[in-house]
Amino acid sequence: MNKDLTAGKPSKVLWEFCLPLFGSIIFQQLYNIADSLVAGKFISENALAAVGNSYEITLVFIAFAFGCNMGCSVIVSQLFGAKEYARLKTAVTTACIFSAILCGVLMAAGIFCCAPLLHIIDTPKEVFADSKLYLDIYVWGLPFVFFYNIATGIFSALGDSKTPFYFLAVSSTSNIAVDILFVKAFDMGVAGVAWATFLCQGISCVLAVIAVWKRLGKIQAQEKSALFDWRLFKKFIAIAIPSILQQSFVSVGNIIVQKVINGFGFSVMAGYSAAVKLNSLATTSFITISNGISNFSAQNLGAHKYGRIKEGFGAGRKMVWCLCIPFCFLYIAFGKYFLLLFMEESSVEALQTGRQFLWIVSPFYFVIAVKFIVDGILRGVSAMRQFMIATFTDLVLRIILAFIFSAWIGSALGIWLAWPVGWIVSTLMSLVFYRSKYREMADCAIR
Repeated sequence: MNKDLTAGKPSKVLWEFCLPLFGSIIFQQLYNIADSLVAGKFISENALAAVGNSYEITLVFIAFAFGCNMGCSVIVSQLFGAKEYARLKTAVTTACIFSAILCGVLMAAGIFCCAPLLHIIDTPKEVFADSKLYLDIYVWGLPFVFFYNIATGIFSALGDSKTPFYFLAVSSTSNIAVDILFVKAFDMGVAGVAWATFLCQGISCVLAVIAVWKRLGKIQAQEKSALFDWRLFKKFIAIAIPSILQQSFVSVGNIIVQKVINGFGFSVMAGYSAAVKLNSLATTSFITISNGISNFSAQNLGAHKYGRIKEGFGAGRKMVWCLCIPFCFLYIAFGKYFLLLFMEESSVEALQTGRQFLWIVSPFYFVIAVKFIVDGILRGVSAMRQFMIATFTDLVLRIILAFIFSAWIGSALGIWLAWPVGWIVSTLMSLVFYRSKYREMADCAIR
């Protein structure tokens, strides 16, 4: 059901809209967690290291899909808020055409470039074959990743956060079962983990695209919509490309950091692989609320209701802090038991590595969560330059400090210490940009 985010108490509207989004991202993360869990528990520690090693490269592909999601979602939200339904439909088809072309280019690049990337990050020869196999299968499933993201972006733009939740709940839980079936019953190893994800993502993508097309068909427009519009395309890429660059550079930065981590051996790789999945569960939850704030801000920008955007910031901040409390407490107090989902207790060094990472990083969730909310507003109001500056600052600091601290301390501890520093500096920058942008919008409203 479509929902107008420009009416009603902002805090109530955001809670109702974002809670299903939060549920969706929990199930989305089950895809990644299930792969590592099954690889570590049912195959070997090396398999866990291989899947974790490949994961950082898959994030580069996901970055492009996410950028298309945000470009489509923000533009459709603005047009939905302005009630320009014919242009809304044109924006959707324009985004789909561009995304299909981009996906084809990435598939071709992935087929030829994954092996060189694995060499660049010094993937140990013991896990190289499994890492490459996982990536080769993943690349063929990219169309599912892209068009599922486009579909969920459209649902969110129309104020419907429940439908994507239903699709993900079924497909992600199925993925766990199929992972175990392929690995345990069919003895397919890492390939079984990859094919299970491919199959379940494909089913969820097809169902989501069919559902969104039916939903768009019910929206009545006074004029016929065009298949492609260059002006809307320019607006789309103005949001999509910065989002792609931001996400892909973050992923490239993580790959560079992964190179540093690989130098400390398999156990550190495995421990980081498990811990970073738990960390991603937390940070991606914050990002999901951020995406909801983007849709909220975009609809209200389209309706010229600037005061609601400021109220949305306050409500969003409270929401993410409510999430920070349990994540921080559980990871600090019970991190070992979460890590044991991925590995055996005999993996002493891997366990210690994972616990160390979570102890250092999780207290700073309260900081980075605020940045994600501000980022959501900046994206929603199309302030992409400011959004990118703050994000790149975090990335560059984390990469440089990871090298410096790890060399200085002589252990992976230095890598983990770089995260909070980058988060603090980039959050302060984002807050400055947000206040400046809001004053600019307030001045426009007065004039």
